[in-house]
Amino acid sequence: MNTLARRRLVNLAALFTVSALLLLVYVSYTLSLRDTSFLTGWLLLASIVALTLFNARKKLPFLPLLRSALWLQAHLYLGLATVLVFALHVDLRVPNGWLEGLLALLFAVVVLSGLGGLLLSRTIPGRLRTRGELVLFERQPQHLRRLREELEALALRIESASLSRFYVDRLIWYFARPRYLAWHLMQSHRPRQLLLDGLAGLDRYLDDDERQVKDEMVDLISTKDDLDYHYAHQSVLKYWLFLHIPLAYSLLILAGIHAVVAYGWLR
Repeated sequence: MNTLARRRLVNLAALFTVSALLLLVYVSYTLSLRDTSFLTGWLLLASIVALTLFNARKKLPFLPLLRSALWLQAHLYLGLATVLVFALHVDLRVPNGWLEGLLALLFAVVVLSGLGGLLLSRTIPGRLRTRGELVLFERQPQHLRRLREELEALALRIESASLSRFYVDRLIWYFARPRYLAWHLMQSHRPRQLLLDGLAGLDRYLDDDERQVKDEMVDLISTKDDLDYHYAHQSVLKYWLFLHIPLAYSLLILAGIHAVVAYGWLR
């Protein structure tokens, strides 16, 4: 068993142990006829606060607060345990009232967005290793500009009217910015193939020098396609946090309001 598998096994064992202890405490409270809603409510609120601290930790990488990888593992498994706490808090029923309903809906969306982010972080890096050179997201505009400059230099060598028309009608637009992002996320090569087929159809109109220009265009199109593939996947990996984090803070605020309302109602 490798180190990663052993660590996951230990983490799962810890998760099951904590969950079992939580269930034991919950059952004990129930059998003693004590109200469990405040116990699970405070546990839930404390868990949400702890989970939001992960984002704060990422903004303070210079502080000696353990490695980010450990925080990420804690965030993941605490998030899973929080689902159990939430289920116990609502007593496995559909919440009633607009505040409870909104809180439950927001909690579900946060959990699903977190699981979606976990899935993305596990699948996208492997995909990126299969296509072209790995380019950091922040440096991709510079790489695209360099490809565009190489294409413009090629355009100066074009003498064929058909190849010139293809450059103006299709390649200028294609190299202006990242294109066909949805196709790339679906692992489709169709847009690139359409461009390459269009170039191949011009071959009979070209002489040897123009075919050389065309072949260099093929290489640039393939490189641009790989760069767009990386842009599409890295964008998803980067920007899903713009959904997950605001929703998590909204959940924290709404949970605090819910606690105040619950205690106000009790009085």
